[in-house]
Amino acid sequence: MTGPRLAVSVGEPAGIGPEIAIKAARELRRFDTVLLADPRMLRERAEMLGRDFSARPYEPGERAPGLSVAPARLVHPCVAGRADARNAPAVLAAIERGVAGCLSGEFDALVTGPVNKAVMRKAGLDFMGHTEYLARLSGAPMPVMMLAGVAGPGRPPLRVALATTHIPLSAVPGAVTRERLAAVLEVLVQGLKRDFGVSSPRVAVLGLNPHAGEDGELGSEDRDVVARAIDEFGDTGVTGPWPADTAFTADNLARQDAVLAMYHDQGLPVAKHAGFGAAVNVTLGLPFVRTSVDHGTAFDLAGTGTADAGSLVQAVAAAARMAQRRARQAEQ
Repeated sequence: MTGPRLAVSVGEPAGIGPEIAIKAARELRRFDTVLLADPRMLRERAEMLGRDFSARPYEPGERAPGLSVAPARLVHPCVAGRADARNAPAVLAAIERGVAGCLSGEFDALVTGPVNKAVMRKAGLDFMGHTEYLARLSGAPMPVMMLAGVAGPGRPPLRVALATTHIPLSAVPGAVTRERLAAVLEVLVQGLKRDFGVSSPRVAVLGLNPHAGEDGELGSEDRDVVARAIDEFGDTGVTGPWPADTAFTADNLARQDAVLAMYHDQGLPVAKHAGFGAAVNVTLGLPFVRTSVDHGTAFDLAGTGTADAGSLVQAVAAAARMAQRRARQAEQ
């Protein structure tokens, strides 16, 4: 079995996406990695950083470890740290190129660099975030965002999935329905089995309210919605609702393979505190493997040479492992 071919979109060109790809070039060459980026922009950024950078032009027929570039050309010159909304369509086109390649079998996985939603919207583009956009492009009915940390000595990997993603906090209670939780749990459990090799996943489902509602005293959603959804799901490995303020203790996490948070800032601050810069953003429920970095565009760091490429390195390695696991499963 040949190694997987990974497409990497570098994201917002004025952010740190291009330079972390340049910094991580040696690690990326371990795989068959295709950067979806403007070659001129990459050369200019490498010169700015004083780093040697080389990559061959992408040839679809060649499959071998190494780094190549499939041009996603910018319309306007790019200045590090200064976002230009006129380049936003090119950023989106690179993502679309990666998705099309994954759906056709040209690529085995897509790794995405950080984009800036405000820049996208300033350009008039309908873009709520990678998770939602990738689902739209691929027709996936229920994408599930999960941040996956790296295991350490005596410490299991912390995986935090989200029942809702990029919506206002005021909209969360209405979005957390039994039907949605059932669909999210199905994608999460199957994703842990298929992409992470967890044969019998154990998932701690967090409550929506403080103290998981305290038997209805602090809100009825956990009793009437979350608990019922867990019961109806009928998997003994899925438990809850757990109070969010105690679910992340070391003893509790040692007994779980993943935590399902009800909303973005209930789960991700804990996950990022535990391993920021080394965690991987994974989208479950897509018809292809997709991983991403755990950080944003960081315009203030762009061009300074101080951005850490660790999360990109982990995202690429995770994508390769997941793609290889899926390939082995397809051969069985």
